[in-house]
Amino acid sequence: MTNTQLFTNAKVFTGASESAFASAFRVADGVVDWVGDAAEVADESSIDLGGRTVVPGLIDSHTHPALMAGTAAAVECFPPAVMSVDDLVTVLTGHAPHVVAPDAWILGRGFDDTKFPDGRMPTAKDLDLVSTERPVLVWRCDAHSAVCNSKALEIAGITAETPDPEGARFERDENGQPNGVLTEIAAVAAVTAFIPAPTRDEQIDAVVVLGEEFASRGIVAVCDLLSTRLSDPLEVFRAAVERGLRTSVALYPGWNPAHPLAELTDGDKAGQVRIAGVKVILDGAYSNRTAWVHEPYPQSCDHGLRVVEDEDALAAGEWARRNGVQLAVHAMGDRALDRVVDLFGDMQPWLDGIPSVRIEHATIVTDDYVHRLNEARMHFGIATHTVFFFAEYDGYEKALRAEQVPDAYPIARLYDGVEALSLSSDRPATAWSGADDVMLSIEAAVRRRTYNGIDFGPEAAITVAQAMLLYTARARLVSPLENVGMLQPGFDGSFAVLERDVFTVPTDEIASVRVAETWIRGEQAFVR
Repeated sequence: MTNTQLFTNAKVFTGASESAFASAFRVADGVVDWVGDAAEVADESSIDLGGRTVVPGLIDSHTHPALMAGTAAAVECFPPAVMSVDDLVTVLTGHAPHVVAPDAWILGRGFDDTKFPDGRMPTAKDLDLVSTERPVLVWRCDAHSAVCNSKALEIAGITAETPDPEGARFERDENGQPNGVLTEIAAVAAVTAFIPAPTRDEQIDAVVVLGEEFASRGIVAVCDLLSTRLSDPLEVFRAAVERGLRTSVALYPGWNPAHPLAELTDGDKAGQVRIAGVKVILDGAYSNRTAWVHEPYPQSCDHGLRVVEDEDALAAGEWARRNGVQLAVHAMGDRALDRVVDLFGDMQPWLDGIPSVRIEHATIVTDDYVHRLNEARMHFGIATHTVFFFAEYDGYEKALRAEQVPDAYPIARLYDGVEALSLSSDRPATAWSGADDVMLSIEAAVRRRTYNGIDFGPEAAITVAQAMLLYTARARLVSPLENVGMLQPGFDGSFAVLERDVFTVPTDEIASVRVAETWIRGEQAFVR
């Protein structure tokens, strides 16, 4: 027997275009089978949505639930709660009594040193104030770097004689001794490898909780862009589905030449949770001046860090081609972005309907670069952000040359020039608490104003409807997440009901719009 639900008396943004609205829709067995005018179904029994605004279920196409599940024990140290080294020490010290297991580390995540009054990174000396007996580590907001205390360095065996990992650095004091600052992922991994992993049950439960958080944001589908933060992410996420996870999840394990990925089965690539691709990290981040750039950073001779060599990036691409999945390349600096096209632009795409190669972040994008993408033989897509410049302006102010600002996250240019385009959160690798609040990103896209009220490339602003498409219908073109992103016949009956009309509220109130209800495949998953 068909389970049919008719929803009426709503302002329904269908995702079919910037101006496509309806007032009613019907869901049958979890799938939309009709969208239209409420007057056409006035005599039918329905769920009255009270005139509220409805949008398709939102897609966060670049986030990190595996990282969040694997570090669920870490206390949040994001701005605006932590705005100094003293704040950081205070939060970690307050968290320490709650870490009771004898071998457990005191962990935190999310600090942004560019917002600290003196702009300096904390060091082991600072974290030794939290504890000298127990290991302490806190990830920077970009999740590429971290800082640890002296005990953690001791456990990891890092001394003055320890060489820097390839594409990373153990920062050192004036005497050459490691100072606890771990720059880039390989350096962080040399220490975090000694942190006891949460149990499988703890990981599964953490994923289920994350699904509930996603639903509270109206998010029904996510791409996990480094799912190997868990040892067996496919198993963990699928076990979470058995415990109630409703979110659709596309997993992108990281490429590690030392530990090749297994070949995929058809079953690995299908279902609510699937392996969708492989991720290569080509460079660092702008916020701490490790993105790989052509011209040196202001007042510097530094060109950032190249994290992976050509042969490893090409090997990851060949694995993706062989297994029929996407290659996702983290590229922020202009030199890194150029290298992606150098390596893959002339290759034949291996996927139909979605990009074979996704570019993650894409900070500096000129008109010439958009033209280069469109002229390439390869089919490229981009998952980018507005929450970055909103939350991390302090870092970008120091990292960008003045002439680069018009090309920094030029969303209007990308909207017109790159069909497979999405906005996303990169949570928790973003310097803001609640970075996956879609309305925050939409307001930043529309106003182009930073958290501290500074205009950032206002010529790159887009409309609310355009920004919403980059979280719905346009976002679905970036990855193999199926049947989401639109309220059209044949698509999942997944949608969010908003407390206020995001399309008409004053632009400085967009971020305050909240999700009242979220429905996933015809079932109510969240009510505020």
